[in-house]
Amino acid sequence: MADVVLSGAMRSNLLSMQNTAALLDQTQQRVATGLKVNTAIDNPQSFFTAQGLNNRASDLSTLLDSMGLAVQTLNAASQGIDAIQKLVQQAKATATQALQTTVQATTGSEAVTAHDFSGASATLVIKVGSQSAITVTLNSNITSAGDLKTALSGQVSGLNVSTSGGAIKFSVPSGDKLVISGTAIGQVIGTASTPINASNGTNRNKQVDDYNALLDQIDQLAQDASFNGINLLQSGSNLLVNFNEHQTSKLNVAGTNMSSTGLGLNRITYADFADNESLKAVQAADDRATQTLRTTSTSFASSLSVVQSRQDFTKHIINTLQTGAAGLTLADTNEEGANLLALQTRQQLGISALSIANQSQQSILKLF
Repeated sequence: MADVVLSGAMRSNLLSMQNTAALLDQTQQRVATGLKVNTAIDNPQSFFTAQGLNNRASDLSTLLDSMGLAVQTLNAASQGIDAIQKLVQQAKATATQALQTTVQATTGSEAVTAHDFSGASATLVIKVGSQSAITVTLNSNITSAGDLKTALSGQVSGLNVSTSGGAIKFSVPSGDKLVISGTAIGQVIGTASTPINASNGTNRNKQVDDYNALLDQIDQLAQDASFNGINLLQSGSNLLVNFNEHQTSKLNVAGTNMSSTGLGLNRITYADFADNESLKAVQAADDRATQTLRTTSTSFASSLSVVQSRQDFTKHIINTLQTGAAGLTLADTNEEGANLLALQTRQQLGISALSIANQSQQSILKLF
């Protein structure tokens, strides 16, 4: 206050105490917060530089979470491929088992009575295995076993027709059951009206069913190998991983069709396993599928290694950024503790000095 007159000594002591109080407040705040730069007022350059470093560390932390999800997505795809490989191996084993099974044809034969239909219509209904029955219409030109063989030639898939003298023989090389019926049974084939009903020979139908069932399982497994809505075992499903906050460093992993169709494995028929050469072609397709799976697995493993490496790198970068920001703003608690003790001592000394300076004025009172 301008109206209060202080001596020079007292004014000097007062200024020193004010500075000490300000420093004491600052030191107490640093000790309480652990920061030597709390606001831009404390140190604008350090404050904004540290803020920029912390902001980048925060952005990279978000990307780090995305990398973690990408790792799990690739792991899910890799595990799916491993499981599909086992199913493909089982499918090949099924084909091998079929190849080791000798097919024995189903046969049926009857004597043929020469007959002129005289324009009448007669039919033979032939059913091989699980195929739909085929109806063959006969006419008056059939008067011998040879004529009947000619009429049936190529009309029924999987059926062989041969003649010997007055007899006609039907055979199914695949071993499937053979049933022949119709109005012509009693007119052309012998004199009996009962159908030819030949029991199954030895066939590979069970292996065919097992093989196709395994392909169904491959398709289902490929559909289930997804993580977080991304399935890398399906075409058109891509995984994009960004490695920096500007999205200029990234990795794009394209999904691959790992279904049975994508692997080149087609559903087979009984005829495919009836013939050894066709069966060997199925085994060759299984081998190609296995190679495709191995190649794709290697590709995914490479992508996984890249993501994991960038994940570790990003963790270190985040630590470096946060350490740098801390170096600009964190207070040395040991130093600040010592400062606090020194300032408290200085404050007490200032009070004592102010008291001494005041004593010189109090001595004047003794004159009155």
